[in-house]
Amino acid sequence: MKNDGARLWLPPLNLAGCVRAGFLRDTRGLALQDAELDTYYPASPLVCLTWTFEGSAEWLASPGFVPPSAGFQVWPVALSGPVTGPTHLRVAPSGVHGLQLLFLPDAFRLLTGIDAASLVDRCVDAASLLPPDWCEWAASLAGLVDDEARLASLEAFLAPRWQPLRSQEGVGQRYSQWLEALAVRAAGSAAGRSLRSFERRIKAFTGLPMRELRAVSRGEQAFLAAVAGAEAPAWAQLAVEADYADQSHLCRETRRLTGFSPEELRRRMREELAFWPYRLWA
Repeated sequence: MKNDGARLWLPPLNLAGCVRAGFLRDTRGLALQDAELDTYYPASPLVCLTWTFEGSAEWLASPGFVPPSAGFQVWPVALSGPVTGPTHLRVAPSGVHGLQLLFLPDAFRLLTGIDAASLVDRCVDAASLLPPDWCEWAASLAGLVDDEARLASLEAFLAPRWQPLRSQEGVGQRYSQWLEALAVRAAGSAAGRSLRSFERRIKAFTGLPMRELRAVSRGEQAFLAAVAGAEAPAWAQLAVEADYADQSHLCRETRRLTGFSPEELRRRMREELAFWPYRLWA
């Protein structure tokens, strides 16, 4: 497959409960064709800081996908929240160079005081919401010599801020592990033990209801199993193993979260540049 210009950054252990991952992409000089300019993202509970160092991108209003956020434009640093469905973007033919830093929403709230609930399906100018020290740091990344220096800067900035806040138990690299730790914290973090109180705390931590978080976790489990082998999986069996009611449930949920059927998603991820975020996640 043609070079998609993308690579994955995984946080060190001391940031694992704060940052889920980083995506770096540089398409300058790749001479991408029309369909190769597209990018498809799945629904996600994460909060994202996006730096655009050069170039631009358009958020497309595609059927079955979350429509563009009101007032969306390519800011030097953008802040976006959890998305309840898939999104479809297209980069400029001349190329784009950027960095996406994906935060767990409860950790981002602890670090910045910004509730993910206020950012659901929205993208805003990060400078309008971030604390002053965050704004200064975020703006400084554009002037650094290269992406390695930027990654070093984000570790140096985040580590001392996260250290006094982080749980000693840590969080794994999959949604299921994070969700389990989140549920334990929500169950014991405040007075009241009713299901309604629990659900309210989960939504306060993340901006999304527990049922949506479970759907994303289940979808990740199914996706990783589906792409693990060279051959297409037995979808009915995979549905059972990933805790779906049946294969039809798996298909409906996959289409809702990604915009595609399970088999189409699996095929296009392997064949098309536009699905580079899925390849990095796998």
